[in-house]
Amino acid sequence: MTTNTGTAEAEHIPGIEVKPVAGHIGAEITGVDLAGELDDAAVAAIRSAVLRWKVVFFREQRLDHAGHVAFARRFGEPVVLRKRGSASPPGFPEVETTADRLELGGRFGMEHDEWLRRRRHTLLRGWHCDHGARIDPPAATILRAETVPPYGGDTTWSNLAAAYAGLSAPVREFVDGLRVEHRLGVGYQSRPGDDSYVRHLLDHQVASLHPLVRVHPETGERILYVNGYYVEQIDDISRAESTAILDMLLEQAVRPEYTVRFRWEPGSVAFWDNRATIHLAPGDNAHLGFPRTMHRVMLAGDVPVGVDGKPSEPIVGTEAGRW
Repeated sequence: MTTNTGTAEAEHIPGIEVKPVAGHIGAEITGVDLAGELDDAAVAAIRSAVLRWKVVFFREQRLDHAGHVAFARRFGEPVVLRKRGSASPPGFPEVETTADRLELGGRFGMEHDEWLRRRRHTLLRGWHCDHGARIDPPAATILRAETVPPYGGDTTWSNLAAAYAGLSAPVREFVDGLRVEHRLGVGYQSRPGDDSYVRHLLDHQVASLHPLVRVHPETGERILYVNGYYVEQIDDISRAESTAILDMLLEQAVRPEYTVRFRWEPGSVAFWDNRATIHLAPGDNAHLGFPRTMHRVMLAGDVPVGVDGKPSEPIVGTEAGRW
């Protein structure tokens, strides 16, 4: 989101109510029509709620693609992806339809179920921020539901600021100065023999060296900047030591008390701070056969900065502002 030096406490606007839904993360916002003309006060209230609660939810919204993009523009610059799947709307390059994900396995000779299993071969691997291997991951994501299954298909988010604050003081001091490599595809378990997806990853490497603790550019909070899908290895530490430390930190990051789980309905919208959260897409609905069509718009982000004031460094395949 566009940098704002104001407070992260929610603005109090008549008619708009921010109702927290979990102790550390998540709030539902009522009394606002996202398809309407939002005044500056309403935008400020939503922005403050996102910063305070990390993810906010709206229900019974009537956004179409144009309205979705227009709403996103009130908070930053929407990302335009160079490549999208066939399900994404051709006239709205800012909108990516998540049903595209169903096509990915087939491109590399796998059924969708196998694709999911190979991406989530441990309990922590599915947790991620959006495009975390980039030098400038998106600042925020706005996801709306068009069609959802009658049961299953929930999404879960975790508050990485709360996770950092929950570490003991000596551990916080230790991790403050570390850097960690984030690389596209490290969470994927390859197939025996020739694997066309592995060859694709080798030909399209994306990796960055991010601080293990980043400072949030708007709130000043320290963020435990880990995730299960992109994180490769802590810099200047042996792989054995790095694995043990990262496993401990990932378990800390997704402790249940730092999470919130959202039940989608048609017309639901989730708006989250991609700098301060990781999320887990559902894994309980693929076998049910019910359609689940979601549309997302991401907002351009900045280069993370560590506690020492040093920014992240690109390793390969990524450049700030270039998608």
